[in-house]
Amino acid sequence: MYTTLKDVTLLAQKLNFTVGAFNTHNLEMLPDMLRAAKEVGAPIIIQTSVDTARYIGFKVLVNAVKAIADEEIVDAVLHLDHAKSFDDIKEAIDSGFTSVMFDGSSLPFKENILKTRAVVEYAHARGVSVEGELGTIGGTEEGIHVDPNDRVYTKPKDALAFVQATGIDALAVAIGTNHGQFKSKTEVNIPLLKEIHAMVDIPLVIHGGTGVKEEDYPELINNGIRKFNVGTELLVNWTQVAKDKFADTEVNKSLRHNIIPANQAVKEIVKHKMSLFLNVNSRIN
Repeated sequence: MYTTLKDVTLLAQKLNFTVGAFNTHNLEMLPDMLRAAKEVGAPIIIQTSVDTARYIGFKVLVNAVKAIADEEIVDAVLHLDHAKSFDDIKEAIDSGFTSVMFDGSSLPFKENILKTRAVVEYAHARGVSVEGELGTIGGTEEGIHVDPNDRVYTKPKDALAFVQATGIDALAVAIGTNHGQFKSKTEVNIPLLKEIHAMVDIPLVIHGGTGVKEEDYPELINNGIRKFNVGTELLVNWTQVAKDKFADTEVNKSLRHNIIPANQAVKEIVKHKMSLFLNVNSRIN
């Protein structure tokens, strides 16, 4: 079923797991990502940057996710990630995306509130969920760059004020993660997450999930993380497999022989992550 971020994260809160949010960079990845969710038996969030949505086509993405979700009988959300322009957000919503993120994290606190509120008003009137961000996450991804030394961690009291003033459905928190980090692992600030979770009662979101140690997943989930973004790990592995296959193939051989193994690599990562995200050894809230 084609559904919303709010619906899947409310279920995740009830059953104490987190929903995997996976970046697709092309249409080829998409079917196997959704099939992975079906095999695990969990909802999935398919997300794209603004540039990827334009490259594929907003409405093409909507139609593809809807069709495959129906065919595979899996709950799927289509989410626009890190959008900074209201025009881009409006295009996604009007095209049929079920979730959007307004990234006002680089703005002054009050401006972030006011602009996020405007997005919430437009989105909620059309049944679309909204994710906001408070604090800044380091690293580089899809043109977004923040030097790790310039990161600003989310302040718990500000998080409460932000959530109350904006009406967002989910909050991306800055607790030490970095976009694009795949060669090393980060030390997430669990005590800070616990403080934030104690202050706000809406789903919390991890960005830069590739750089998070898997052994930290249970504690993150048990302290309110209900959406967990994974993008770089998929991109790196898809590209590496594709490079290896294309390097050894004849130029007149069908492209599918090179693309299918790359898609399968993505599928295995998605299945592995989603299995961990189910948090099977935890108690139900």
